[in-house]
Amino acid sequence: MLRVGFELHCFDIVRGMNSRIASHLLLLSDLFVTTIKFIMATSNPIKVAVLDDYQNVALSMADWSPLEGRAAITVFNDHIAERDALLERLRPFDVVCAMRERTPFPRELIESLPNLKLIASTGAANASIDLNAAGERGVEVRHTGYVSTPTIEFTWALILAMMRNIPEENRSLKEGGWQTALGNELAGKTLGLLGLGRVGSAVGVIGRAFRMNVIAWSQNLTRERAEEKGVQLVDKDTLFKTSDVLSVHVRLSERTHHLVGAQEFAQMKPTSRIVNTSRGPIIDSAALVDALKSGRLAGAAIDVYDEEPLSLNDPLRSLPNVLATPHIGYVSEELYRTFYGDTVRNIVEWLDTRQA
Repeated sequence: MLRVGFELHCFDIVRGMNSRIASHLLLLSDLFVTTIKFIMATSNPIKVAVLDDYQNVALSMADWSPLEGRAAITVFNDHIAERDALLERLRPFDVVCAMRERTPFPRELIESLPNLKLIASTGAANASIDLNAAGERGVEVRHTGYVSTPTIEFTWALILAMMRNIPEENRSLKEGGWQTALGNELAGKTLGLLGLGRVGSAVGVIGRAFRMNVIAWSQNLTRERAEEKGVQLVDKDTLFKTSDVLSVHVRLSERTHHLVGAQEFAQMKPTSRIVNTSRGPIIDSAALVDALKSGRLAGAAIDVYDEEPLSLNDPLRSLPNVLATPHIGYVSEELYRTFYGDTVRNIVEWLDTRQA
């Protein structure tokens, strides 16, 4: 409407003038409309919330200047799980930047945020966002690039640290001690992979480099896929009975919820260890704690939990045969630069689309 009215006014003025002058005036009309749009955008910037920035690095991981004058950005370094407090925090915002699944967006939350127009989530997908509810409310959901490299590398950091008692030896040294325990070698041991997708198959490649025997099972794994990845396909019972190190790499779904429980732990050797850098509820945590306390399992390295952040009184924080980390498998500077750089671009593109 603004441009049409201005152009009609220009037409009245330039009627009878030569075409060159008229075209110049029409170019001025484009400049006028662009200027008005800029004024409108900068005079009423959208409100953007960046959630769960635990390390306080979001603003330094990307160039946010393209949003200058167009968005008022608020960064939250803490996590809120309590529903009413979360609603109170998020209610004013037009855009919410979500870090993976740290803050879920179920239907109830989405429907209670009247100003919400865009969820800019990091990662290629986010199972904690109710996409149907977002679509019904006209809330757009955008995602970012993602690579598995940090998780693959971190899985091996946990395996090596657990097998060689690195955290305990480090603690002892800092407290004035010296050698305290015997570690275990990987060569000749069996690495079991529960899942042979992008992460699991890469973990298997590194296992073979350590001269481990690598086996795998999952509900959908085929012999062709296993052979392609240089891994031996076994049945589920064999996976749990023979693995010295069992690493979990399946996606969380109804079918994989508590896929590893008391029955599976009872099959494992008392010298075996389990690693989970996938999702917490794939393992029955109560059964895991029982197996660790009873000596049914030698140890566990856990980076993911049923509820995050992990409660202060959770036994996984204190059991001596558990190496527990605060879901940092994907937390690397390189991936964060991808996350936040793509987030800025997503918001800019969304704003451009709205203001076109």
